[in-house]
Amino acid sequence: MRQMRKTKRTDDEVHRQTLLREIADLANLAIFGTLSESYRTCGHPTCRCHGPGPKHGPHLQVSFRGENGKTTGYYVPAAAQDDIRRGAAAWQAIQDRLKVLADQNRQTIIERAKARRAR
Repeated sequence: MRQMRKTKRTDDEVHRQTLLREIADLANLAIFGTLSESYRTCGHPTCRCHGPGPKHGPHLQVSFRGENGKTTGYYVPAAAQDDIRRGAAAWQAIQDRLKVLADQNRQTIIERAKARRAR
């Protein structure tokens, strides 16, 4: 039984260290915010965008809650869109890993409390 507990803790610790490494790696790419795309018409009245043709875009925007809870954001230049998309995906991946880590922390705290109470 002791060997099984030790193996489980070792496996949990290996998983925890893997999560922490992944979080650190993703943090180098992460961009905070919500992505949105828009398609627009231009100022040229004869352009296809004013008729049934496609609009200009996609134009990428990043929005987020700034200071004092006010929503703010910025336009993403076309040359930076791929990197910003990767950064936003990295942010989501960090959040997913943090949820797993938080669940592990919760389980550890409960197990320790039960062990203390059993003494």
